[in-house]
Amino acid sequence: MKPRVHYAWIVAAATFLTLVTTAGILTAPTMFIQPFEKEFGWSDRTISIAIGIQIALFGLTGPFAAAAMERFGVRRTVVSALCLLACAEVSVTFVHAAWQLPIWGAAVGIGAGSIALMFGTTIATRWFEARRGVVLGLFAAANATGALVFLPLFGQIIARVGWRPCAFILAGVALTLIPLNLFVVRERPSDLGLPRFGATEVDATLPPRVNPIGRAFATLREATRSRTFWVLAGTFFICGASTNGLIGAHLVPACGDHGIPETRAAGLLAAMGVFDLIGTTASGWLSDRYSSRWLLFWYYGLRGLSLLFLPMAFGFGFLGLPIFAVFYGLDWIATVPPTVKLATAAFGRERAPLFFGWIAAGHQLGAGITAFAAGAIRSQIGSYDDAFLMSGLLCLVAAGLILTIGRAIAAQATARAVAAKPA
Repeated sequence: MKPRVHYAWIVAAATFLTLVTTAGILTAPTMFIQPFEKEFGWSDRTISIAIGIQIALFGLTGPFAAAAMERFGVRRTVVSALCLLACAEVSVTFVHAAWQLPIWGAAVGIGAGSIALMFGTTIATRWFEARRGVVLGLFAAANATGALVFLPLFGQIIARVGWRPCAFILAGVALTLIPLNLFVVRERPSDLGLPRFGATEVDATLPPRVNPIGRAFATLREATRSRTFWVLAGTFFICGASTNGLIGAHLVPACGDHGIPETRAAGLLAAMGVFDLIGTTASGWLSDRYSSRWLLFWYYGLRGLSLLFLPMAFGFGFLGLPIFAVFYGLDWIATVPPTVKLATAAFGRERAPLFFGWIAAGHQLGAGITAFAAGAIRSQIGSYDDAFLMSGLLCLVAAGLILTIGRAIAAQATARAVAAKPA
């Protein structure tokens, strides 16, 4: 008897829960900035180095994680990453010197980077033929929404019992996700004798079991010869510079500079998370129906305008920041579904996760550089305003760049279709 619910949706639910929780663990360090400043006397610049390393490695780990999922399996890769995250959160409670922070940041970045976008992209491409855009939208929303929704909880924990208990709670949460991934997530629908959701035939094709490091670098060598790759990676670099590395890492201390307490600032991020869930899921639906490059044009353009408005929003009284939170939240990570769709069109469904891994590395490299640069700007001039304005202008540049790749992707997709025809 055919099951009423395709198992792909059960795997998607487990993946969504893992991504939401992992994103919360990844973003928690932004709530540690002010406690570290108060307890140890470390400057924002010093702490931002660790956060910048964390964000950069979060992205650079992605391509190798995608290759590891091919070679060793999704479950082994994700469970190993969760163990690393748990160890990192326990170890940070013993930190007493500034030089130890980058080690902690690196461990969190590698652990979260081994899950995050690559986990969701791999599951979506392996399990879904139809509704893939919607699923990618949900997974992308999980990466941002989880971080933002959990921040108010972390703020309450830190305010009442301190940052060390919060770190122990994060470690426990990571450990609880291990059984979920071991017993619910399956590698491929063919393991259960099922076709992908929306397909009619079981696809038992398996990728070559090659060295994951060599596979990742071979993909990079091929990608660097593609102009489409450079445009997607460059615009995604700007995406990271205007989201995780800026608002995700520095909105809380920026609010503090204007006399807004941590709990209210975290509430703003949570509101962004709620609207991001709506906006990014809608983006996945739209990317199944409309031109991905035009969607990205509007996403980057509107995000740029919202960041240019942010310095003024602090002076608009009660309504300024909530207006920004709604507008920016809808656009927070809406760029992921259409970017994955463009990468899939350019490089093929089976190889898309690996290529997107390197594109996502550009995203996190931009986020990591901005996380450090914004902290340095604040330390130098006492305000984040210049960082917000520069990121806003970069988004407008990205909006223009994304329109240059339409013909290149069409040519590559045609060439791939010709090559796939039997001789």
